[in-house]
Amino acid sequence: MVTFDWHIIKRVTGSYVLLVAGLILFFILLHYLEHIDDFLDSKAPLTRIYTVYYPSYIPEIVRLISPLALFLAAIYVTGKLAQRLEIIALQTGGVALYRLLIPYSLVGLAASALMLTVGGWLAPRTNQTVLDYDSLYLKDAPKQVDISDIHLQNDPLSVITVGYFNRRTSTAHRVLLQRFSTDGQLTERIDAQTMVWRDSVWHIPYGTVRAFDGDRETRRVAVSIDTILQVFPRDLARTERDIETMTIPVAADYVDALRRSGTADIGHAEVGYYTKYTYPLANLIVMLIALPLACTRRRGGQAVQIGLGLLVAFSYLAVQKLTEPFGYSGELDPMLTAALPHAVFLIGALMALRWSRA
Repeated sequence: MVTFDWHIIKRVTGSYVLLVAGLILFFILLHYLEHIDDFLDSKAPLTRIYTVYYPSYIPEIVRLISPLALFLAAIYVTGKLAQRLEIIALQTGGVALYRLLIPYSLVGLAASALMLTVGGWLAPRTNQTVLDYDSLYLKDAPKQVDISDIHLQNDPLSVITVGYFNRRTSTAHRVLLQRFSTDGQLTERIDAQTMVWRDSVWHIPYGTVRAFDGDRETRRVAVSIDTILQVFPRDLARTERDIETMTIPVAADYVDALRRSGTADIGHAEVGYYTKYTYPLANLIVMLIALPLACTRRRGGQAVQIGLGLLVAFSYLAVQKLTEPFGYSGELDPMLTAALPHAVFLIGALMALRWSRA
């Protein structure tokens, strides 16, 4: 590391922080103007909206806008160096373009590691507050994926059926729990009108337990049954954005549980889980794109370079949004769906670096 490396790192980091702060304010203002009618119609406490809701939104905003802010910061700093002929002077002095990648790569790696931490552990904790407020006060709040007649495999030898699950009270209605022997014969069935999640245990206040032994059936009425199942309230009240409220370890267990239970339509959860790993890489990839894109002086100055930067950034976002529906529907492997846009632009960055060097 030499003085010029630290010079680039400091300037890119400083511009990045300013852009993140500006974009946070812009996003919050835009979101508030879009949903102010919902807040007023639902009589939301505006004091808590300002002091709890939007502050809780900030980690998720930072995670989402970080690649764009970092890309624009790198484009601005690199373009300014190019306009002042500083990059040409370095190359004339024998400094290769690949050598200049060192400070850009270090900033990109640091930002990727930071955003992995934010997106994998910090933002999910604050997103729970955001989604709670959304469900209470916004008309376009995330809806439940499964509303009625939910069938889930609890374990290899038992199946649970729920007629309807109330997310707010964590109460399942019209519950049927069936247990089977290893040869597939029904051995026990519990019928209950309600089942409540309380203290990390499912509580059945009143139920009928039916035991089967061949053709023989015995029946008894049970009051207050506490049972531990591998099905949790989040499995019965899934929304498309549930994965946003889970840390990486919790999301891994959640996706695994959905696969075991035979739940349909888990594409959103799987793509969201893999995106927690792949999206932070965008911070590194945009840094690899920024250097070859802005290292050459262009007619029109920095305005043209920033315009090209915005075009590339929105193309990057468009490719992500275009591929996601294929992963949601299962037409494309969820892991490939999350990784494909980043792989495409990484290849583009490497090609641009080679072309610039030539």
